[in-house]
Amino acid sequence: MKAFSAGNGPKLTLDEGSVLDIGACFVGGIDIAPGRAIPDDGDPRIDHSLKGFLFTCGPDHIRHPEPIPGRPDGAKFALHGSYSSHPAEIVFWDMQEDAECRARVPVTTAEGESALLERHWRIDGVTGEVCLSDRVTNTGTKAIARVHMYHMNIGAWLLDDNVRLSSAMFEQKEMPWNFGPEPGSVFCVPAAGGDPWAELALGPIAALGGLTLKVRFKSDTLPYLQMWRNQKQPAHVLGIEPVSHRLATRGELEASGELKWLQPGESVDYGLRFVFA
Repeated sequence: MKAFSAGNGPKLTLDEGSVLDIGACFVGGIDIAPGRAIPDDGDPRIDHSLKGFLFTCGPDHIRHPEPIPGRPDGAKFALHGSYSSHPAEIVFWDMQEDAECRARVPVTTAEGESALLERHWRIDGVTGEVCLSDRVTNTGTKAIARVHMYHMNIGAWLLDDNVRLSSAMFEQKEMPWNFGPEPGSVFCVPAAGGDPWAELALGPIAALGGLTLKVRFKSDTLPYLQMWRNQKQPAHVLGIEPVSHRLATRGELEASGELKWLQPGESVDYGLRFVFA
């Protein structure tokens, strides 16, 4: 893990061993990542990644394992895709007034193809906003499914009954953080409006001095927001998950024509920003 911070931004650790995702995220001295308060899905890569504040799902598959077409041995796509556990090659690193990092992550997909993730992290030292820009290029010989999801995981023990989720994407515009039936729930909504950046807020969080987490993501390539929470012991986590597709199986998405493909040599860009204010 490499420490990454600037000015008024959070203090992050970036995981060089797993696509430079975020491990710890310290806000005012408090790590808001869930740590061990997560469910065990049986995949050690994901068990490792879920402990952190942000991990990335894709580029060949999202959500839970499904059979790989044409494989007589019954092999399945990896849980949440192939990104996790691929090491990052850092090509630029600077932490002065702002913090900036660029990295290359060669990825081998579940079907034996290859992709390249080019990742750019930046923290604005004045505003404290964290910006992530990703470009995924198919460097293999066959098309791969164009899927992507950011999992922002928060230790829900930090959230009291006054913490609200608010966004134009929600039907009621505002709701409690502990939505749905106990001990957990999930829903997925389209990104609202024609703005290139969809927005949501979580707060005020008294445990963080009344700060609110504000998240924005590029809605052209991440046109949905999935929200997930799990309070079934020992889990105690809330997930904010911008995603490329609605909540459906891979087969359903392909049958409906919603599953897009990245041809050899083609690239796609994704973006996420967040700030505590």
